[in-house]
Amino acid sequence: MLSGLRIIEIEGLGPGPFAAMLLADLGADVITIHRKGQPAVPGMPEQSVLDRGKRSIDLNLKDAADLDIAKRLIDSADALIEGFRPGVMEKLGLGPETFNASNPKLVYGRMTGWGQDGPLSDTAGHDLNYISLSGALWYASAAGHPPQTPATLVGDIGGGAMYLVAGILAGILNAQRTGQGTIVDAAIYDGSAHMMNLLMSLRQTGNLSETRGQSLLDGPHWSRTYTCLDRGFITVQCLEPKFYSEFLEKLGLTDDPDFQKQFVPALWPDLTQRLSEVFAAKPRAHWAEIFWGSDACVAPVLDPIEAQAHPMNTERQTWIDHHGALQAAAAPRFSTETWRPKPSPRRGEHRQDILDQLSGSARARPSPG
Repeated sequence: MLSGLRIIEIEGLGPGPFAAMLLADLGADVITIHRKGQPAVPGMPEQSVLDRGKRSIDLNLKDAADLDIAKRLIDSADALIEGFRPGVMEKLGLGPETFNASNPKLVYGRMTGWGQDGPLSDTAGHDLNYISLSGALWYASAAGHPPQTPATLVGDIGGGAMYLVAGILAGILNAQRTGQGTIVDAAIYDGSAHMMNLLMSLRQTGNLSETRGQSLLDGPHWSRTYTCLDRGFITVQCLEPKFYSEFLEKLGLTDDPDFQKQFVPALWPDLTQRLSEVFAAKPRAHWAEIFWGSDACVAPVLDPIEAQAHPMNTERQTWIDHHGALQAAAAPRFSTETWRPKPSPRRGEHRQDILDQLSGSARARPSPG
C-alpha cells in the first residue's frame, strides 16, 4: 500500500521502531540509521522483529562524513522518525529547519513521552509514567488492586506508535496535495489520553464513575476475568442483553432471579463472587469448550505461544514463527495483497546499497528481502 514511499528512521527505543516496522509492513521503504560501532539496543536481539522489512545503514552522527550521509538520506525521504528528547536532533544538525529548503515536503515525525513542549518535556519517563499521568491507567485492574496494564501496549504502542503512524500518513497526504511538509508531535501522554474518549462518552451518560470498580465496564460481574480450577483465566464481557442471556444459558443460570438483573450495580459484587466460584470449579479448557463459537462473549486468556496453536490462528495465521522468531503478522489486512514476513537486517547490512543509491548508481528504491 505504501510502495514508493521512503521513511528514514533514526534508531531508538520502543514506539519509534514499532511505528517504522508498521510502515515497512505496509510496503514503505524504511531505512534505519543504526548507531555505528555500538551494540544493539539493550535487551533487544541483534536482528529484532521490530526491524523486519527494513534496510539498515550504520552511521556515527557525530562524524562529519556520516552526518552528511544522514542529511542526504533525509533529503531523499518522504518522512523521518526520531525519538530523542526535544532539542537533541537540533544539536546534531538534523532538526526540521535543516531540511526546509532541501526537502520542503518532509514529514518530520517526533516520538516522545511528554511531547515537544510542556513542564515535563525535558524529563525522562516510560510507558507506565505517561499513561498514569494522562488518566489512561486509572481504570486498569480490579478495584482494590493497583492499576496494571499489559506492558507498553496502552502507552508506547497504542498512545505512541499508532498515533505517530497516523500523523505521518496524514502529513504525507497533505504534503502530496500542498507541497508542504509538517512536524508530527506524537506524545504518548497525548495519545493515551485521546484513547480515553470512548470511556469519556460513557461518562456523559452516567456510566463512568471516578471510583474504580463502579462503572459499566469495570464493575459488573459480566465484564471481568475469572480464575479457573487449573489457575488458568477466562474473560467475560457480555454487555448487550442478548449476549448476556446466552451467557446465562450456557451456565444454566437463566432462571436465577438475581442474575436476571444485569444492570443493578448493588448486585454486582455478590454475583461476581458467585461466578468466581462457578469458574473456579472447572479448568480453563472446560469453559473454553463450552463457550467456543457462541455469542456469550467469553474467551480464555492465552499466552502468545498458546495463541499460535489455537484453532483461531490456524485459519488467520496471525501468529507466525519466522526463522525461530515468534511474531505477529502485519495488520490490518488488505483484499488486494498478501503479506509475507520479511527478514530483519543485520546492523549496517545495506550500507553499500544505500550509498550506491545516494550516489545515483542505483536509481530505484529496492524492496527489502
